[in-house]
Amino acid sequence: MDLGLDGRVYVLTGASKGLGFATAEALVGDGARVVISSRDQSTVDAAVERLGDNAVGVAADLADPATAETLVTTALGRFGRIDGALISVGGPPSGIASAITDEQWLTAFHTIFLGAVRMTRTVAAALGDGGAIALVLSSSVHVPIANLAISNGLRPGLASFAKDIAEEVGPRGVRILSLLPGRISTDRSTELLAATPDPKAAEEAINRNVPLRRIGRPDEFGKVAAFLLSPAASYVNGVAVAIDGGALRII
Repeated sequence: MDLGLDGRVYVLTGASKGLGFATAEALVGDGARVVISSRDQSTVDAAVERLGDNAVGVAADLADPATAETLVTTALGRFGRIDGALISVGGPPSGIASAITDEQWLTAFHTIFLGAVRMTRTVAAALGDGGAIALVLSSSVHVPIANLAISNGLRPGLASFAKDIAEEVGPRGVRILSLLPGRISTDRSTELLAATPDPKAAEEAINRNVPLRRIGRPDEFGKVAAFLLSPAASYVNGVAVAIDGGALRII
């Protein structure tokens, strides 16, 4: 199936590795061009080298109010257009709700919540008919995850924001989606497993709770994200799509 991605241009944040990079690979593999960003210049440069000539990298932090405009301007300046974005931020610090400090909440709010809101707003304003934005959130949108109080607090709000702005920009032909990855074999997943008393037992327990009985691969997320951002998914809008092997027990 032709996804209609050839020549289209997407901005991807948090995309030097993990789910963002996997999505960039899927987009470029189908003919799109990408502007990827993350905070570390060396990882951005390495990712661009792997992606090839249809990729440009920018070291940027979503907490910086200038980042959103910088990334949109880069896409327009380098490729002459922008067709959408994948907005992903790093996972917040782990911890139980009663132990998270005001400083941790504020730092996470500015990066995870306000940074994503600002990026969505800025990209949406630059998009025309057929544009699409996907926010990478978490299954914590529906079910709190143990020891991830910040994620449990902020991700549901972003999902509601995504639904709200989807209704606002829909009449212009712009689509907004939320993506809810379950456990996928990224550095973040490895970090969370390593923080448990018995990582092997923890991984086995995760597998038992997934109907497919395994943790997902980044490319399995990336292909779904690329499809949903593409014109092939032109009537999918305003929904949260779980990419979790069936782990969420919701309809």
